[in-house]
Amino acid sequence: MFIFSCFTGLAYIDVFNLTKSNIVLGIDGEKWISTHRQKTESASKIPILPVTQMIIDKYENHPQCNNKNKLLPILSNQKMNAYLKELADICEIDKELTFHIARHTFATTVTLTNGVPIESVSKMLGHKNLRTTQHYAKVLDRKVSEDMKILKNKFTIINCNNSKKQAN
Repeated sequence: MFIFSCFTGLAYIDVFNLTKSNIVLGIDGEKWISTHRQKTESASKIPILPVTQMIIDKYENHPQCNNKNKLLPILSNQKMNAYLKELADICEIDKELTFHIARHTFATTVTLTNGVPIESVSKMLGHKNLRTTQHYAKVLDRKVSEDMKILKNKFTIINCNNSKKQAN
């Protein structure tokens, strides 16, 4: 469920509340998750990535899902966080690992670092204000560095081409 949240950006309670009816065809004809965030009561529509679909498929016929009309069989938030803490200890991860970290991972590592515009990320996260999403963008100096390297390379190519033209 943690990985599911890493690829959807959904908070624990929003994953917990998902049902099969939250899977809809989006504007592009592909499957999307369409829900309302419990915390902000704002709409959240998220295209389903392949990893997300694999997780949905894995639990499609799970008894807990069928009995409780849930998309996924999810433990309590406390239990999830206890297991994440145990995994962090085993893997010698010094950072406190909680379910909410998955939401940050979606915002930073999965989307913003891979060039998804902050406005799109904000909409998928169900934020009412872009400033809330900008909080996630502050940690992306690496992305700024990569983007500027691309720009520097473009300038280098332009300068090389101009130098060749002048030499001829």
